[in-house]
Amino acid sequence: MSHSKRPEADLLLRCARTCMDEDRAAQLRALLLQDLDWDCVLRMALRHGVMPLLYVHLNAICPEAVPRSAFERMQDCFHANARRNLFLAAQLLHLLNLFEANSIPAAPYKGPVLAVSVYGDLAFRPFTDLDIFVHKHNVPKAKEILISQGYQMDRRLTAAQEAAYLESQCEVHSWCDGGRIRVELQWAIAPRCYGLSLDPEGLWERLSGVSFAGTTVRGFSPEDSILIHCVHGYKHCWERLGLICDVAELIRAHPEMNWERVMERSKMSGSERITLLGLCLANDLLGAGLPERVARKVRDEPAVKWLARQVEIKLFQEPSRPPRPFDGLRFRLRARERWRDRVFYCLRRAITTTADDWAFFPLPDSLFPLYYPLRPIRLVGKCGVAAFVTKR
Repeated sequence: MSHSKRPEADLLLRCARTCMDEDRAAQLRALLLQDLDWDCVLRMALRHGVMPLLYVHLNAICPEAVPRSAFERMQDCFHANARRNLFLAAQLLHLLNLFEANSIPAAPYKGPVLAVSVYGDLAFRPFTDLDIFVHKHNVPKAKEILISQGYQMDRRLTAAQEAAYLESQCEVHSWCDGGRIRVELQWAIAPRCYGLSLDPEGLWERLSGVSFAGTTVRGFSPEDSILIHCVHGYKHCWERLGLICDVAELIRAHPEMNWERVMERSKMSGSERITLLGLCLANDLLGAGLPERVARKVRDEPAVKWLARQVEIKLFQEPSRPPRPFDGLRFRLRARERWRDRVFYCLRRAITTTADDWAFFPLPDSLFPLYYPLRPIRLVGKCGVAAFVTKR
């Protein structure tokens, strides 16, 4: 896979890692001799979630090669991110203690736990919210605890809507302190329409202890974490380098990874191509390094290489216009290896009513079944508007 020809993008790719050997450091010094657009570098670093790593490596290897104003901006961003991460980590521990006191098992992932356990430093990975995995039957009780702490839910749902939401979706968003703190309660890895057989109960059974902030919290196994982060990147069409960096750092942090187990679970869950795509991006763009047997599976999948190329082409494009209608749909369908999963995804997306439908057509719970015939009408209107805006 050929990397972007833009030196600014190459700079981010070389710095989007926790470990920097001498060869890479020498390449980085040579790259900094070029005439770089530092406004572009900083803008992309923020958008892709790799500003802390960019600062750490430039500060350690050749701070004198960076214009003073750009270096100071990076430094300010790094320290502001470190302070915010420390604050959010304290909030996470507070919530975990509250859930534990109320007999709600909870497993934090991504965010501060990933930063400490995989990146090796709380300040090295930016995050905007706290992701907490809970059992689906505990979601209402967990929401009540959040509300008692001053959190507000992004959606106010009726009883019928709440029941439908828990069955079809995977997370609920909340916030407090004017949006300064955001918490996502999650009970599944992806919405039901994705048709992924990543059994939440199996994930719970395989949890292990993770050291975090002087205590031990629940954490996903390395094999499950790889699958979860590959699915997460797939959901977002791998639009940010930080998503790829998470997978690459998971691979580096767990040399004992049981790859047979990873591939077996990905195949059983219908996410084999999704997983291979994430591994391909981590290996080709960030040099994560894969066992030969896994790298061979990547090479033997033409669809994976094609999808990875599409990600690379779009990754560092400056956003100038909204994406075309169905771009995300086409990508997600191509990333599924089984036709039945593609059909299931389309059908579920077409018939599963959402909070947007409920807000667009406010109905009492007694008329909730009417949302099913109304949803296609809203979808047709939404697609028509999107096509018109894109053409303009």
